[in-house]
Amino acid sequence: MITVTPEATGPAVSPGRARRDVVVAGALVVAAAAVYSVFALVRYRTFRTTTYDLVIFDQAVRSYSRFHLPVAIVKGVHNGFGPHFTVLGDHFSPILAVLAPLYWLHDGPQTLLVAQAVLLALTIIPLWTFTRRRLGAWAAHCVAGVYALAWPVAETVAFDFHEMAFTPLLSMMMLERHDAGHRRQCLLAAGALLLVKEDMGLLVAGFGLYLLTRPGERRLAAVFVAAGLGWTWLASRVLIPAFGGAADYYWAYDALGRDLPHAAVHALTHPWTALKLLVTPGVKATTMAWLILPLLLVPLASPITVAVLPLLAERMLANRFGNWWEPRFHYNVALTALLVAAGVDGARRLSRLRLPGPLAHRLRLLGPLAHRLRPPGLAHRRRPPEPNVRRLRLDLLWPVATLLAAALVVPRFAFKHFFDPAFYRRDAHARAAADAVAAVPRGALVEAANIVGPQLSGRARVLLWDTRVRWAPWVVADTTRATFPFPGLGAQRDRVRYLLQRGYTVVLREDGWVVLHDPAVTPDLRATR
Repeated sequence: MITVTPEATGPAVSPGRARRDVVVAGALVVAAAAVYSVFALVRYRTFRTTTYDLVIFDQAVRSYSRFHLPVAIVKGVHNGFGPHFTVLGDHFSPILAVLAPLYWLHDGPQTLLVAQAVLLALTIIPLWTFTRRRLGAWAAHCVAGVYALAWPVAETVAFDFHEMAFTPLLSMMMLERHDAGHRRQCLLAAGALLLVKEDMGLLVAGFGLYLLTRPGERRLAAVFVAAGLGWTWLASRVLIPAFGGAADYYWAYDALGRDLPHAAVHALTHPWTALKLLVTPGVKATTMAWLILPLLLVPLASPITVAVLPLLAERMLANRFGNWWEPRFHYNVALTALLVAAGVDGARRLSRLRLPGPLAHRLRLLGPLAHRLRPPGLAHRRRPPEPNVRRLRLDLLWPVATLLAAALVVPRFAFKHFFDPAFYRRDAHARAAADAVAAVPRGALVEAANIVGPQLSGRARVLLWDTRVRWAPWVVADTTRATFPFPGLGAQRDRVRYLLQRGYTVVLREDGWVVLHDPAVTPDLRATR
């Protein structure tokens, strides 16, 4: 049998040492925010950001900054809701309003990129505090590095901007404040988390399930579960339709049923169907493996992992919207901070385990060999007492090993571009795109190819150049590289020829970019749903 020993109390830390630890933690936050900002702004400058989703959020937050509802004309027109569509009818994310004052300082999508970088970096603070409380300051520094290098964070920084940037910070605050015994602050963090997106209620409900594993927390657990599930239903079925959206717009579970009640019944009566969906297509299993393997499986030893399961199941049980379950994009970052925290808790729990007698005996036999292999400078130290030999000291090993694993994973994901000199340069196509952007006058209504929308958004009314003619006075088209949402280059070139036949004139043609203008056209922005 494996038995658990009482948790040891760490040595007292002097005030001077405590201040130095806080300074180190603050430096990590600043460094992470700077690195994330640089990465995002380089992508913006080199025309690697896109209209979907950066311009959507830029238009919405700009609208907030002018004390209006968050209207995003590019979203409303492209998706058939009309030019006055508010993004609250797409995803219920009123928390975006807190970014509005930043637009009084700088009115442009770069503001969102930097804000996202800062939000992601600030998550280090509650994670560091949580880790220091359990494993000590040195382990907290390592774990902060694990989070800072985590591949879901990298993929989020590489995906323009998304409201999900708020989730790691608020979810970690919810956990850390509860762990510190500040229930009211925990509830405030959970309430703010619900304002990030309608499905964040699943994360709050998941946190309630975690609380069920703790003695004396049943009443609070019930509050979290009920509030989380109730909010997701209210936001999805009532609030989103109230702002002009459709309650079933993102229904992605046709393989289980036409709506939630039918899907739930089917999943309960045909559990193998649901289990198969969790790993079909195979990239779902790959994504879930990437979430847990770099953390060396240790989060599986902590009940905190239970908190992320409802939100993970929401994506993995879907059979539509393939972006939901890929390692790319921003979806996985909602789970990252809590999984790292679960690793911290799991390492502490496993470090308190005592090994079975036979295994402990074998480890004792290795003592003389370990003594001979010690560096000379440590030869004078006494061998650890026998109780320490019996313990799994993952509290000492896991933070360092996981930091090494996080560093080894970096070259497989978005941050690998940091080491490519070409990442920092505009190629010929990007330089031509900058000329095309400069040819569009300030304040114009323009249909823009996906990658030039962000550069136009701060000074023009941007529509996505898509498969339906909008008859905007200005069009910025790309005829040499495939662009969302056209099916191919042939369709893009056919569109340019059609517009020329209908009276548009060429203002600029360079490296495949074509800027067209017709002051006499009447824009067609009608809703088509």
